[in-house]
Amino acid sequence: MDARFTDEQDEIRRTLRELLAKRCGPQELRAAVDTPAGHDPALWAALAGHLGLPALALPDTYGGAGCTPAELALACEETGRVLAPTPLLATAVLAAPLLLALGTGAQRAELLPRIASGELTAALAVPGPALATALALTGRDRRGQWAGGGRAGGVQARRTEDGWQVYGQVDQVLDGHSAGLLVVAAHTGGFARSRVLLFLVRGGAAGLTRARQTALDATRPQGRLQLRHSPAELLGDEEADALPALARLGDTAAACLAAEAVGAAARVLERTVEYAGQREQFGRPVGSFQAVKHRLADAYVQVQAARSAAYYAAWTAATPAPEETVGALALAQALEALRRAAAEGIQLHGGIGFTWEHEAHLYFKRAAGDELLFGPVHRLRAHAADAAHVFEEAGT
Repeated sequence: MDARFTDEQDEIRRTLRELLAKRCGPQELRAAVDTPAGHDPALWAALAGHLGLPALALPDTYGGAGCTPAELALACEETGRVLAPTPLLATAVLAAPLLLALGTGAQRAELLPRIASGELTAALAVPGPALATALALTGRDRRGQWAGGGRAGGVQARRTEDGWQVYGQVDQVLDGHSAGLLVVAAHTGGFARSRVLLFLVRGGAAGLTRARQTALDATRPQGRLQLRHSPAELLGDEEADALPALARLGDTAAACLAAEAVGAAARVLERTVEYAGQREQFGRPVGSFQAVKHRLADAYVQVQAARSAAYYAAWTAATPAPEETVGALALAQALEALRRAAAEGIQLHGGIGFTWEHEAHLYFKRAAGDELLFGPVHRLRAHAADAAHVFEEAGT
């Protein structure tokens, strides 16, 4: 493994950081999350059209840049630094790889170039509380019970004379209220022979009702989908099993999420160190007290360790045979580092750190919200330990 960044990777980081510094400051961030979509379309147009972020990990055959998940993770690290509310995670990290892995030639040719250009955004419709299980981060459900179990609940699909129809409800779908394309996980085949398949539902499909939900982390907008016999198109064919594809997606998604969390943790720690050098207590800067230095040093070491783990996870996700559970372990370490850095930021900022006007609470909510969606940390590590047979007794 060569741990050095290439010139191209360094250029991606530099250019993206410069753009976000100009277009996604604290005021722009708050204005964006208060819009119905939850993000700034002009910023997304710049990220997609000028920088080509959604095209990074797509093949050049479909208008992509032909890069690897490592470049996508670096982009997520920069967007995570400023908590940029964009469809990048839902579109490029969660939905596009499934279209590439399972889609037919016609589906890929139609949809992937539009995603690469930023014209089309997409969302993976999996119930929010089950997203970590669906991606095999906190457990491995080989029957897809998280999608509704084939009975009431979740989303069901049935074949009609005119094609497929899906019906049901999905909550806490990342960018589900605004995405132009929905990749919906649904049960089909009846309860006895139930299996999970993925279906494509267009944003304006008949019978589809969408609404933005109130979320703990406003920078991570979520939507509720209600499907009432909505027309759908099977992603790929009936032989394309969705569960293994979702599990493979979990490696890349975890690496990108870990990098995003590391970017956020590094930024909030930088702001805290800067403020600790300015705020005075007993006639001297707070940052000059040894106890404060120790706390900030411990948080810094934790963030740097999480960064190393995230980079390794991104590198291994780009290899032909990714190491199982590496992404989940990196994500656990990154979420823990973000929670620590955000908590220290709030406390060491003193009274202003607890106010809604200060951005410190946004980072703390990102840490808590990501643990609810993709964790918690102890379950990420427990599943990795089970997969590696760490606690099995010798000789059994």
